[in-house]
Amino acid sequence: MNLLKKLGITNILLLCLCASIIVVSEYLFFSGDKLHGIFVGIWAPMLIGLMIFFKLFRIDR
Repeated sequence: MNLLKKLGITNILLLCLCASIIVVSEYLFFSGDKLHGIFVGIWAPMLIGLMIFFKLFRIDR
Protein backbone atom coordinates (compact mmCIF):
# COMPACT_ATOMS: atom_id res chain seq x y z
CA MET A 1 0.00 0.00 0.00
CA ASN A 2 2.94 2.32 0.67
CA LEU A 3 4.17 1.84 -2.91
CA LEU A 4 0.72 2.76 -4.21
CA LYS A 5 0.78 6.02 -2.27
CA LYS A 6 4.33 6.84 -3.40
CA LEU A 7 3.75 6.23 -7.10
CA GLY A 8 0.13 7.20 -7.38
CA ILE A 9 -2.63 5.35 -9.19
CA THR A 10 -2.05 7.18 -12.48
CA ASN A 11 1.62 6.24 -12.66
CA ILE A 12 0.88 2.61 -11.82
CA LEU A 13 -1.77 2.44 -14.56
CA LEU A 14 0.62 4.00 -17.08
CA LEU A 15 3.36 1.53 -16.12
CA CYS A 16 0.91 -1.35 -16.58
CA LEU A 17 -0.01 0.10 -19.97
CA CYS A 18 3.68 0.26 -20.92
CA ALA A 19 4.17 -3.36 -19.89
CA SER A 20 1.19 -4.46 -21.98
CA ILE A 21 2.49 -2.45 -24.96
CA ILE A 22 5.82 -4.26 -24.69
CA VAL A 23 4.07 -7.66 -24.62
CA VAL A 24 1.95 -6.78 -27.68
CA SER A 25 5.04 -5.48 -29.47
CA GLU A 26 6.95 -8.69 -28.82
CA TYR A 27 3.99 -10.75 -29.99
CA LEU A 28 3.77 -8.79 -33.23
CA PHE A 29 7.51 -8.94 -33.80
CA PHE A 30 7.86 -12.68 -33.23
CA SER A 31 4.69 -13.55 -35.14
CA GLY A 32 6.29 -12.19 -38.31
CA ASP A 33 4.92 -8.65 -38.41
CA LYS A 34 8.28 -7.06 -37.61
CA LEU A 35 7.60 -3.47 -38.71
CA HIS A 36 4.38 -3.18 -36.72
CA GLY A 37 6.12 -4.72 -33.72
CA ILE A 38 8.87 -2.11 -33.86
CA PHE A 39 6.33 0.69 -34.36
CA VAL A 40 4.24 -0.38 -31.36
CA GLY A 41 7.40 -0.96 -29.30
CA ILE A 42 8.36 2.70 -29.63
CA TRP A 43 5.22 3.76 -27.73
CA ALA A 44 6.38 2.46 -24.33
CA PRO A 45 9.53 4.62 -24.03
CA MET A 46 7.54 7.60 -25.30
CA LEU A 47 4.94 7.15 -22.54
CA ILE A 48 7.63 6.77 -19.88
CA GLY A 49 9.35 9.91 -21.20
CA LEU A 50 6.08 11.83 -20.98
CA MET A 51 5.58 10.62 -17.41
CA ILE A 52 9.03 11.92 -16.48
CA PHE A 53 8.43 15.22 -18.29
CA PHE A 54 5.13 15.89 -16.55
CA LYS A 55 6.60 14.94 -13.18
CA LEU A 56 9.46 17.42 -13.69
CA PHE A 57 7.00 20.04 -14.87
CA ARG A 58 4.92 19.54 -11.73
CA ILE A 59 8.02 19.76 -9.46
CA ASP A 60 9.07 23.12 -10.97
CA ARG A 61 5.80 24.75 -9.92
